[in-house]
Amino acid sequence: MKPAYAELRQQVSYLGRLLGDTIIEQEGRRLFDLVERVRRLAKAGREGDQAAQEALLRLIEGLPLEDARGVVKAFASFFQLVNLAEDAERVRVAHRRLLQAAAEGTPMAETIAEAVQRLHAQGMTAQEVQGLLDQLLVMPVMTAHPTEAKRRTVLIKLARISAELHRLEYHSPTPAEEAEAEALIREEIASLWQTEVTRTRKPTVLDEVRNGLYYFEHTLFDLVPRLYMDLQEALARYYPGVEFRIPQFLRFGSWIGGDCDGNPFVTPTVIEETLRSHKALAIRLYQQAIERMYGLLSSDESYGISSDLWDSLDADAELLPEEAAHYRQLYPRQPYRQKIALVYRKLQLTAEANQQPWRQYYVPRRGEYLNEDEFIADLTVMQESLRRHRGERMAAGRLGRLVTQARVFGFHLATLDIRQHSRRHTQALSEVFARYGMVPNYAGLTEVERSALLTAELLNPRPLVPLWLDFSPATNEVLEVFRVIRRAHQRVGPRAIKSYIVSMTSAPSDVLAVLLLAKEVGVDSRLGVVPLFETLPDLEAAPSVMEALFANPAYHRHLQTQSNHQQIMVGYSDSNKDGGYLGANWALYRAHEALATACGRYGVTLTLFHGRGGTIGRGGGPANRAILAQPANAIRGRLKMTEQGEVVSERYSNPRVAHRHLEQIIHAVLLTGGAPATYRPEQMQRWREIMNALSRIAETTYRQLVYGTPELVVYFQTATPIEEISELNIASRPARRQASQRIEDLRAIPWSFAWTQTRVNLPGWYGLGSALQGWAGEDEERWRELQTMYREWPFLRATVDNAQMALRKADMQIASLYTRLTSPEVAAAIFPRLREEYERSVAAVLRLTGHDDLLADEPWLQRAIRLRNPYIDPLNYAQVALLMRLRENGEPAEEDILQRTVRMTINGIAAGLRNTG
Repeated sequence: MKPAYAELRQQVSYLGRLLGDTIIEQEGRRLFDLVERVRRLAKAGREGDQAAQEALLRLIEGLPLEDARGVVKAFASFFQLVNLAEDAERVRVAHRRLLQAAAEGTPMAETIAEAVQRLHAQGMTAQEVQGLLDQLLVMPVMTAHPTEAKRRTVLIKLARISAELHRLEYHSPTPAEEAEAEALIREEIASLWQTEVTRTRKPTVLDEVRNGLYYFEHTLFDLVPRLYMDLQEALARYYPGVEFRIPQFLRFGSWIGGDCDGNPFVTPTVIEETLRSHKALAIRLYQQAIERMYGLLSSDESYGISSDLWDSLDADAELLPEEAAHYRQLYPRQPYRQKIALVYRKLQLTAEANQQPWRQYYVPRRGEYLNEDEFIADLTVMQESLRRHRGERMAAGRLGRLVTQARVFGFHLATLDIRQHSRRHTQALSEVFARYGMVPNYAGLTEVERSALLTAELLNPRPLVPLWLDFSPATNEVLEVFRVIRRAHQRVGPRAIKSYIVSMTSAPSDVLAVLLLAKEVGVDSRLGVVPLFETLPDLEAAPSVMEALFANPAYHRHLQTQSNHQQIMVGYSDSNKDGGYLGANWALYRAHEALATACGRYGVTLTLFHGRGGTIGRGGGPANRAILAQPANAIRGRLKMTEQGEVVSERYSNPRVAHRHLEQIIHAVLLTGGAPATYRPEQMQRWREIMNALSRIAETTYRQLVYGTPELVVYFQTATPIEEISELNIASRPARRQASQRIEDLRAIPWSFAWTQTRVNLPGWYGLGSALQGWAGEDEERWRELQTMYREWPFLRATVDNAQMALRKADMQIASLYTRLTSPEVAAAIFPRLREEYERSVAAVLRLTGHDDLLADEPWLQRAIRLRNPYIDPLNYAQVALLMRLRENGEPAEEDILQRTVRMTINGIAAGLRNTG
């Protein structure tokens, strides 16, 4: 009999039963019974049974290592499966809402159609909509930050299980098909059980590249045409009879293989290998699409064929005479089939050429595509001919989807951003300038002197760097990256690399330095230099830095080659680590607003690049809500944002979840191009004054703890699994920018990751309670002001609601377990302050929102967290117990299995919370 999949609870129960059967098969009834005992105690403990909590702690502390490993593995595996069920529930709910909306004749909320309908209702004319489309940009950027705990092998297994669950629910299987699907699910669960969930070795950068490409191959390549069609259909529905030009507004980027900042393993050679991998996969995906079309394009020439297509076939015959003759004989009177076969052959030749390492000077092979434009031209000449000769359906169908894919993905698949720390460019130019006696100590110059020197060199046509690089290895590497960029433009196309991001930008010279290095290899007109403002002081100074650049004659000339467009990146992670949750969010809001104003003053089109992470403390949370909470002038139809760590697998593993996520982003970005919300000037001025005051209190509270309390460093190093996280084999990049135990030198991602593991979630709320309580106190009038702000201002509502999520996922009772890992003195100095601020923040948020419980407006999320907690708790108990054993330096023979089991707890907690860093 078919299991009941209609609701989430039944599907979780079904998967839990299959996992239980697997545990019995693989490990025996004893482990299964032990896991069940742990589960019952954890559930009773969550319901308030103090004796059950104490019994659970004693039980886990006393487990033999192998039993502890088995229990951890069981709960970690359970969450892998629960996450699939939750994704299925998201798809199920969206499907029901879509059907309901269709029955009512209205678009579903937060869809592309609803955005177009709202723009139409606002009175936007077709001409105004076309203007919005002409500048529209939505560009998610995949990154390889050290937070994604799933191996590619595990991703593939989970995807297979997800596909079978979907088939069981939506395809009305026969009993035999149902049994077959369940057998496949059981097979994959057994394979998952026997697979090491975390990597046994540290991944290379190219491992990370392959992991990132998984989502393009299995989700995005086939999904993207559907989203373009969604927009086309929405425009036709609300603006009937109007022919809109829809540009390639949805594109993708990647940092994986191009992020050199602090990662010594991203070398010029690795950048080249990354781009060759991108191109190889793009070609393979195009070939697979063509293989599915061979039988489709069989139209006889008697139906007509355009002269352009005949000319194209003649040109192919000159280029590839043997192949053209062969296809004419194989497919007589079938010109479209002949043409698509020749396209396939040219892709083969292009793939063969791509296998060879790049050289300084390249002689193309006969027949290979020199660029994506040639490939697209071959496809569109067929498409236009079909349209003119009664083949509209074929032109718009699979061939049309392939044309869209080719225009979006090209041969680059995802545009690779290069990122490097500003300090590296300063060091490289110091050596170059000193070598030629221009400046003995460039790094020691004032900012005015640096900018003047760089401007003069930018305006000077003379080359600065010799063809043969014979500087120090570090300088050679910096310079060679720019030569790789030039070769990438030649071998892959200008979209292969379009942005060079300058980490820790603090002055105009940081940007001018990169522009000078780009000029040396002739890519300055094809490469955008993107300042990244990360710390609170740098965010404050960002508008003046940009205005100085816009007024600079050399940079002004560069902007003209970029169509007067400037991309600016803002970092959420470091600003949060620098000033805390509320202080960072307000600083970012003000920076976005001021940067947009500065760009507008100089007639520059701005694209803000949001460096958001997965957790609330790093800018995470619902993307649609975050976009609509931006200042009215900050986005205006253009958005670039990072998709980091576990967020990538959560949003892009399931094609249906990916579709919903991307349509929500597109919906929000379209709406930013419409009529902005308006507020009375005096009202907004008052709100800004209040936010300034709240921000100051929150930042002071945060910094007093993090940077003003010496015990915090010791607490963080000992009472969290930060050292074990640093040793995890989940990323190629080191956890610290340099060898140091200072908080300042720790990367923001493991900082957030460690606090998440201990259930404190400090970066997502600390200081909020002190700010709200400190400013409003018991003044009812002030609380009413805050409540009005919360109701009417999307910025404050999003900020508070995201903090609610972090507070709800936090658990001070579980967090208190970790105090046993540090000294009583350190614990006494830190943990009471954490608990007091947590309680203060919860009370303040509830008073502000007027609710009795956190997340009262999102009952589904409340329920999900409540149901997950009893299964996450045992992993936290086990993590503390195992860390104590590991740090007591017990038997050397146990150290390896201890470390692997601790890694498993980290993975399991991350899966359970659906958050890492």
